[in-house]
Amino acid sequence: MQGVWRELAGLVLPVDCAGCGRPRTELCAQCRRALARDGRGARRVRPRSAPAGLPRVWAGAPYADEVRAVLLAHKERGALPLAGPLGEVLAGAVRGLRPGGGPLLLVPVPSARRAVAGRGHDPVRRIARTAAGELRRVGTGARVLAVLRQRRAVADQAGLSARQRLENVAGALEVPDVARRLLAGLPAVLVDDLVTTGATLAEAARAMAVAGGRVVGAAVVAAPVSAFAAGRGGAPLRALPQGI
Repeated sequence: MQGVWRELAGLVLPVDCAGCGRPRTELCAQCRRALARDGRGARRVRPRSAPAGLPRVWAGAPYADEVRAVLLAHKERGALPLAGPLGEVLAGAVRGLRPGGGPLLLVPVPSARRAVAGRGHDPVRRIARTAAGELRRVGTGARVLAVLRQRRAVADQAGLSARQRLENVAGALEVPDVARRLLAGLPAVLVDDLVTTGATLAEAARAMAVAGGRVVGAAVVAAPVSAFAAGRGGAPLRALPQGI
Protein backbone atom coordinates (compact mmCIF):
# COMPACT_ATOMS: atom_id res chain seq x y z
CA MET A 1 0.00 0.00 0.00
CA GLN A 2 2.89 2.37 0.63
CA GLY A 3 3.82 2.21 -3.05
CA VAL A 4 0.25 3.01 -4.11
CA TRP A 5 0.12 6.09 -1.87
CA ARG A 6 3.49 7.27 -3.20
CA GLU A 7 2.27 7.00 -6.79
CA LEU A 8 -0.95 8.90 -5.95
CA ALA A 9 0.98 11.58 -4.09
CA GLY A 10 3.25 12.05 -7.07
CA LEU A 11 0.22 12.99 -9.18
CA VAL A 12 -0.85 15.90 -7.01
CA LEU A 13 2.22 17.12 -5.11
CA PRO A 14 5.10 19.09 -6.65
CA VAL A 15 8.31 17.07 -6.95
CA ASP A 16 11.88 17.85 -7.83
CA CYS A 17 13.97 16.18 -10.51
CA ALA A 18 15.67 13.14 -8.98
CA GLY A 19 18.81 13.82 -10.99
CA CYS A 20 19.48 17.54 -10.58
CA GLY A 21 16.80 18.88 -8.23
CA ARG A 22 15.01 21.00 -10.82
CA PRO A 23 11.53 21.72 -9.42
CA ARG A 24 8.19 20.37 -10.56
CA THR A 25 9.42 17.41 -12.56
CA GLU A 26 10.33 13.90 -11.39
CA LEU A 27 13.01 13.61 -14.06
CA CYS A 28 13.85 16.60 -16.23
CA ALA A 29 14.57 16.30 -19.95
CA GLN A 30 18.28 16.97 -19.44
CA CYS A 31 18.69 14.19 -16.87
CA ARG A 32 16.56 11.82 -18.93
CA ARG A 33 18.87 12.42 -21.89
CA ALA A 34 21.88 11.83 -19.64
CA LEU A 35 20.46 8.49 -18.53
CA ALA A 36 19.69 7.48 -22.10
CA ARG A 37 23.20 8.48 -23.19
CA ASP A 38 24.80 6.47 -20.41
CA GLY A 39 22.54 3.50 -21.16
CA ARG A 40 23.84 3.36 -24.72
CA GLY A 41 27.38 3.04 -23.33
CA ALA A 42 26.88 -0.31 -21.56
CA ARG A 43 30.20 -2.02 -20.92
CA ARG A 44 31.75 -5.06 -19.33
CA VAL A 45 32.76 -4.32 -15.74
CA ARG A 46 34.95 -6.10 -13.23
CA PRO A 47 34.85 -5.26 -9.53
CA ARG A 48 38.19 -5.03 -7.78
CA SER A 49 39.08 -8.35 -6.13
CA ALA A 50 36.26 -10.03 -8.05
CA PRO A 51 35.11 -13.16 -6.15
CA ALA A 52 35.31 -16.68 -7.51
CA GLY A 53 32.16 -17.69 -9.36
CA LEU A 54 31.27 -14.18 -10.49
CA PRO A 55 29.72 -14.36 -13.97
CA ARG A 56 30.63 -11.80 -16.59
CA VAL A 57 28.92 -8.55 -15.66
CA TRP A 58 27.74 -5.69 -17.87
CA ALA A 59 26.70 -2.34 -16.45
CA GLY A 60 24.58 0.28 -18.16
CA ALA A 61 26.21 3.34 -16.61
CA PRO A 62 28.82 4.53 -14.08
CA TYR A 63 27.46 5.00 -10.57
CA ALA A 64 27.86 8.76 -10.45
CA ASP A 65 26.02 12.05 -10.94
CA GLU A 66 22.50 11.72 -12.33
CA VAL A 67 22.57 7.91 -12.39
CA ARG A 68 23.44 7.68 -8.70
CA ALA A 69 20.83 10.26 -7.75
CA VAL A 70 18.07 8.62 -9.77
CA LEU A 71 18.87 5.13 -8.44
CA LEU A 72 18.71 6.36 -4.86
CA ALA A 73 15.49 8.29 -5.48
CA HIS A 74 13.83 5.18 -6.88
CA LYS A 75 15.18 2.79 -4.27
CA GLU A 76 15.08 4.80 -1.05
CA ARG A 77 12.53 7.55 -1.68
CA GLY A 78 9.97 5.50 -3.57
CA ALA A 79 10.02 7.52 -6.81
CA LEU A 80 8.39 4.61 -8.63
CA PRO A 81 8.05 6.14 -12.14
CA LEU A 82 11.86 6.25 -12.31
CA ALA A 83 11.79 2.49 -12.90
CA GLY A 84 11.05 3.35 -16.53
CA PRO A 85 14.28 5.13 -17.48
CA LEU A 86 16.31 2.89 -15.16
CA GLY A 87 14.85 -0.18 -16.84
CA GLU A 88 15.93 1.16 -20.20
CA VAL A 89 19.50 1.46 -18.92
CA LEU A 90 19.35 -2.10 -17.55
CA ALA A 91 18.06 -3.38 -20.90
CA GLY A 92 21.12 -1.85 -22.54
CA ALA A 93 23.35 -3.81 -20.16
CA VAL A 94 21.49 -7.04 -20.98
CA ARG A 95 21.97 -6.39 -24.69
CA GLY A 96 25.69 -5.89 -24.04
CA LEU A 97 25.90 -9.50 -22.89
CA ARG A 98 24.69 -10.61 -26.33
CA PRO A 99 22.87 -13.64 -24.91
CA GLY A 100 21.41 -14.62 -28.28
CA GLY A 101 18.04 -14.10 -29.92
CA GLY A 102 16.03 -16.80 -28.15
CA PRO A 103 13.89 -16.54 -25.02
CA LEU A 104 15.71 -15.10 -22.04
CA LEU A 105 15.06 -15.10 -18.31
CA LEU A 106 15.86 -12.06 -16.19
CA VAL A 107 16.39 -13.24 -12.62
CA PRO A 108 16.44 -10.37 -10.12
CA VAL A 109 18.65 -10.52 -7.05
CA PRO A 110 16.19 -10.54 -4.13
CA SER A 111 16.00 -7.82 -1.52
CA ALA A 112 15.56 -8.69 2.14
CA ARG A 113 11.91 -8.97 3.14
CA ARG A 114 12.32 -6.31 5.79
CA ALA A 115 13.81 -3.93 3.20
CA VAL A 116 10.92 -4.52 0.80
CA ALA A 117 8.44 -3.96 3.62
CA GLY A 118 10.18 -0.77 4.68
CA ARG A 119 10.37 0.67 1.18
CA GLY A 120 6.95 -0.49 0.10
CA HIS A 121 8.32 -1.99 -3.13
CA ASP A 122 11.06 -4.23 -4.52
CA PRO A 123 13.21 -1.84 -6.61
CA VAL A 124 15.21 -4.45 -8.50
CA ARG A 125 12.17 -6.47 -9.52
CA ARG A 126 10.38 -3.31 -10.67
CA ILE A 127 13.36 -2.22 -12.80
CA ALA A 128 13.72 -5.77 -14.18
CA ARG A 129 10.10 -5.79 -15.37
CA THR A 130 10.64 -2.52 -17.22
CA ALA A 131 13.85 -3.86 -18.77
CA ALA A 132 12.07 -7.02 -19.95
CA GLY A 133 9.38 -4.89 -21.60
CA GLU A 134 12.03 -2.79 -23.35
CA LEU A 135 13.82 -5.92 -24.59
CA ARG A 136 10.59 -7.37 -25.95
CA ARG A 137 9.90 -4.07 -27.69
CA VAL A 138 13.07 -4.50 -29.75
CA GLY A 139 12.49 -8.18 -30.49
CA THR A 140 14.23 -10.02 -27.63
CA GLY A 141 11.94 -12.50 -25.90
CA ALA A 142 12.53 -11.73 -22.23
CA ARG A 143 10.56 -12.27 -19.05
CA VAL A 144 11.26 -11.80 -15.36
CA LEU A 145 11.51 -14.92 -13.23
CA ALA A 146 11.91 -14.05 -9.55
CA VAL A 147 12.95 -17.49 -8.29
CA LEU A 148 15.83 -16.52 -5.99
CA ARG A 149 14.99 -16.35 -2.29
CA GLN A 150 16.92 -15.50 0.85
CA ARG A 151 17.23 -18.64 2.97
CA ARG A 152 18.64 -16.73 5.93
CA ALA A 153 18.97 -13.15 7.05
CA VAL A 154 22.05 -11.17 6.06
CA ALA A 155 23.54 -8.02 7.53
CA ASP A 156 23.45 -4.68 5.73
CA GLN A 157 26.34 -4.74 3.25
CA ALA A 158 27.10 -1.02 3.60
CA GLY A 159 30.46 -0.46 5.23
CA LEU A 160 31.61 -4.07 4.90
CA SER A 161 34.88 -4.99 3.20
CA ALA A 162 34.94 -7.26 0.15
CA ARG A 163 35.87 -10.26 2.33
CA GLN A 164 33.16 -9.43 4.88
CA ARG A 165 30.56 -9.15 2.12
CA LEU A 166 31.51 -12.59 0.81
CA GLU A 167 31.16 -14.07 4.29
CA ASN A 168 27.91 -12.20 4.85
CA VAL A 169 26.12 -13.60 1.79
CA ALA A 170 27.76 -17.05 1.58
CA GLY A 171 24.99 -19.63 1.27
CA ALA A 172 22.30 -16.99 1.79
CA LEU A 173 20.36 -17.52 -1.46
CA GLU A 174 18.46 -20.45 -2.89
CA VAL A 175 15.95 -21.44 -5.54
CA PRO A 176 13.07 -23.34 -3.87
CA ASP A 177 12.54 -26.86 -5.17
CA VAL A 178 9.08 -26.01 -6.51
CA ALA A 179 10.55 -23.22 -8.66
CA ARG A 180 13.44 -25.13 -10.21
CA ARG A 181 11.37 -26.56 -13.05
CA LEU A 182 10.61 -23.00 -14.18
CA LEU A 183 14.24 -22.53 -15.23
CA ALA A 184 13.72 -25.20 -17.93
CA GLY A 185 17.24 -24.88 -19.32
CA LEU A 186 16.63 -21.37 -20.66
CA PRO A 187 19.51 -18.87 -20.56
CA ALA A 188 19.24 -16.65 -17.50
CA VAL A 189 20.72 -13.24 -16.76
CA LEU A 190 21.07 -12.18 -13.14
CA VAL A 191 19.98 -8.56 -12.74
CA ASP A 192 20.57 -6.02 -9.98
CA ASP A 193 20.57 -2.26 -9.63
CA LEU A 194 24.23 -1.94 -8.58
CA VAL A 195 27.37 -4.06 -8.36
CA THR A 196 30.17 -3.13 -5.95
CA THR A 197 32.31 -6.12 -4.90
CA GLY A 198 30.34 -8.74 -6.84
CA ALA A 199 29.76 -10.88 -3.73
CA THR A 200 25.97 -10.96 -4.05
CA LEU A 201 26.02 -11.76 -7.77
CA ALA A 202 28.51 -14.58 -7.18
CA GLU A 203 26.25 -16.02 -4.48
CA ALA A 204 23.23 -15.70 -6.80
CA ALA A 205 25.13 -17.56 -9.54
CA ARG A 206 26.01 -20.32 -7.07
CA ALA A 207 22.38 -20.72 -5.99
CA MET A 208 21.24 -20.86 -9.62
CA ALA A 209 23.85 -23.51 -10.44
CA VAL A 210 22.66 -25.70 -7.56
CA ALA A 211 19.13 -25.41 -8.97
CA GLY A 212 20.27 -26.38 -12.49
CA GLY A 213 19.96 -22.89 -13.92
CA ARG A 214 22.03 -21.76 -16.88
CA VAL A 215 23.38 -18.31 -16.07
CA VAL A 216 24.93 -16.60 -19.09
CA GLY A 217 25.94 -13.45 -17.26
CA ALA A 218 24.77 -10.60 -15.07
CA ALA A 219 23.51 -7.13 -15.90
CA VAL A 220 23.24 -4.14 -13.58
CA VAL A 221 22.07 -0.58 -13.97
CA ALA A 222 25.32 0.87 -12.62
CA ALA A 223 28.80 0.07 -11.35
CA PRO A 224 31.59 2.17 -9.81
CA VAL A 225 33.75 4.07 -12.27
CA SER A 226 36.74 1.96 -11.16
CA ALA A 227 34.94 -1.21 -12.24
CA PHE A 228 34.45 0.23 -15.73
CA ALA A 229 38.19 0.93 -15.97
CA ALA A 230 39.02 -2.61 -14.81
CA GLY A 231 36.54 -4.06 -17.28
CA ARG A 232 38.32 -2.34 -20.15
CA GLY A 233 41.89 -2.89 -19.16
CA GLY A 234 41.90 -5.79 -16.71
CA ALA A 235 42.20 -9.47 -17.42
CA PRO A 236 38.97 -10.86 -18.89
CA LEU A 237 36.75 -12.97 -16.69
CA ARG A 238 36.76 -16.63 -17.57
CA ALA A 239 33.56 -17.89 -19.17
CA LEU A 240 31.33 -19.89 -16.87
CA PRO A 241 31.01 -23.59 -17.62
CA GLN A 242 27.68 -24.89 -18.87
CA GLY A 243 25.13 -25.07 -16.09
CA ILE A 244 26.41 -22.12 -14.06
